[in-house]
Amino acid sequence: MQNYCIIMAGGIGSRFWPLSKNDYPKQFIDIFGTGKSFIRATFERFLPVVPAENFIVVTNAAYKSLVLEHIPELKPDQVLCEPMRRNTAPCLAYANYHIQSILPKGEEANIVVSPADHLVTNEGEFQRIITMGFDFVSQQEHQDALLTIGINPSRPETGYGYIEVPQEIIAQGKTSRVVNVANFKEKPNLEKAKEFLAAGNFFWNSGIFIWSLKGIQQAFCNFLPDMVALFDQGRDKFGTEEEQQFINDHFAQCENISIDYGVMERSQSRYTIPADFGWSDIGTWGSFYTHAEHDANGNALLGKIVVNECQNSVVNIEEGTDCIVQGMDHCLVAYRNRSLLVCKLDDEQRIKEWVEELGKK
Repeated sequence: MQNYCIIMAGGIGSRFWPLSKNDYPKQFIDIFGTGKSFIRATFERFLPVVPAENFIVVTNAAYKSLVLEHIPELKPDQVLCEPMRRNTAPCLAYANYHIQSILPKGEEANIVVSPADHLVTNEGEFQRIITMGFDFVSQQEHQDALLTIGINPSRPETGYGYIEVPQEIIAQGKTSRVVNVANFKEKPNLEKAKEFLAAGNFFWNSGIFIWSLKGIQQAFCNFLPDMVALFDQGRDKFGTEEEQQFINDHFAQCENISIDYGVMERSQSRYTIPADFGWSDIGTWGSFYTHAEHDANGNALLGKIVVNECQNSVVNIEEGTDCIVQGMDHCLVAYRNRSLLVCKLDDEQRIKEWVEELGKK
């Protein structure tokens, strides 16, 4: 049984503008100044449990050279190129068919799926949980299992989806092990998020999945048969020089649907491991602020910056630029590549809207 890792790296991270743009999205940026980009850190995090030759990165065709630059251990054929963005279900169907085509005859595979841009602070615990997941889906009686990693919530968060597990599981103290999923909940409002936190049997949905190749392929057949029929047309082309042309010609016909909506919410064989390994989906400037180091006045600063009479703010300036800021409270200043953003941190959800407006000018 071989373990594979699929890294999804095709997004543009528009809520992190101006650091993240179409030509250089956030997965390739060292946002925290640690010396590693998000995608590099993701690769290294999984390397103790998956050999380098069994990584597959699915990305936009425009980013293939960036992926190979940040992860030089990969061969070019380990980077799969989507001709357009069609959400996570088509992305993973593509990767599944590719893995199936390169597996030695008679071999089986387990797969862990992860976005390229998450933060994990306790990597030892993370690897223990991933290994637990691999062990679970490797068992014959669990080969149809679809497993997602749940995160113990530390606050009433409105930016994440939630996983509900049976209340009796919590009563019995059976967290940090594989448990059944009762329901998936969409991103809640603040009042509902507080209810989830108080109930104790709701966990953040990390978007990290573990399953067997056989199990996820069967789930696609059950719940997304049209997508399976489409990819089946090129079954003899996967793993050959004709694979990319087939994808270029057919990928646009895939339904634009997430793996959560398309498969996980429809399955009866869904499980989770409630875990705590210092996880965050660094999807917004607010989440950056939460996890960045702060000065004595609560400011998160990165770059050559002087601040005066500022508190609880983010100032993120690219190398080679000087910046002086005065009189801000709970605000954001970000500058990269001749693009500047100044706004209230509380209004960061509007950044995507503003960027679209800017594009029209």
